[in-house]
Amino acid sequence: MDAILSGRRMRRNRRTDWSRRMVRETRLSVDDLIWPLFVVDGNGVTEPVKSMPGVERFSVDLAVRAAERAAKLGIPALALFPNTDPDLRDDHGSEALNPENLICRACRAIKAEVPEIGLITDVALDPYTSHGHDGLLEGEEIVNDATVARLVAQALVQAESGADMIAPSDMMDGRIGAIRRGLDAHGFTHVQIMAYSAKYASAFYGPFRDAVGTNKTLIGDKRTYQMDPANTEEAIREAALDIDEGADMIMVKPGMPYLDILARLKTTFGLPTFAYQVSGEYAMIEAAAANGWIDRDRAMMESLIAFKRAGADGVLTYFAPFVAEMLKAGA
Repeated sequence: MDAILSGRRMRRNRRTDWSRRMVRETRLSVDDLIWPLFVVDGNGVTEPVKSMPGVERFSVDLAVRAAERAAKLGIPALALFPNTDPDLRDDHGSEALNPENLICRACRAIKAEVPEIGLITDVALDPYTSHGHDGLLEGEEIVNDATVARLVAQALVQAESGADMIAPSDMMDGRIGAIRRGLDAHGFTHVQIMAYSAKYASAFYGPFRDAVGTNKTLIGDKRTYQMDPANTEEAIREAALDIDEGADMIMVKPGMPYLDILARLKTTFGLPTFAYQVSGEYAMIEAAAANGWIDRDRAMMESLIAFKRAGADGVLTYFAPFVAEMLKAGA
């Protein structure tokens, strides 16, 4: 009653579409989108990822076509991930250092035909190891420093192939500084680093591991190097270290369950901060929509607005091409 008597009516600004648009605080644009792509061997090959409806693995030639589509839609960058032939995986992740591996070939092919699009490459050993871990395994331990040395070599191979941005997802200590020094020493001072600064040991990664073929190879779990989902202050310390070591951008992964972490990192550091809407988040929306339980397009857009509202400068999302199409159509 006090609100009525005082004349305060919050609903007035919500009454019409034009008014809602005028007072909208958070906006999503195509510039906010990064499209993760899965690459597979072969020519003219597309393979559906069963646990991620609507997502496919592309052979290198078709990854180029996907890059052309992204460029036409205005998507700024692609994040590339390989599904490596099991015969090429070994205990040391040797294929990660091969300049002819899937990611390196994809980088060169895309840059040759779509030079204007940004290429973000994942630095971690899990798509290349027979045990499915992000680092080198000695006994039952993922060894840190030996892994970091290999990650530097992996980053250099990717930079030489045309990667614009290196995104270390391994969560080894000290890897950002080591990669920055390695890139600079070899003349790649222009190559950016997006650090997976707060990457949690999450239950939401299952479909991604299907897509890159590590679900069947992973021995044990990754809790000795990925973050405990219960921790917040640790994320602040992780990001501070990565920034001090030379990260140009930081990332929170997964996204939606960790909006509080995203908001805190953005508020604390003010650095360009990104979220990864991971495979499990994507799959949940698609599965619920397929069952008629939610409106897929509205849920998709609402989830991305939530990232922006929490402070994200951009989002890695498998929805990127669909969202870009909707934005282009004026949705």
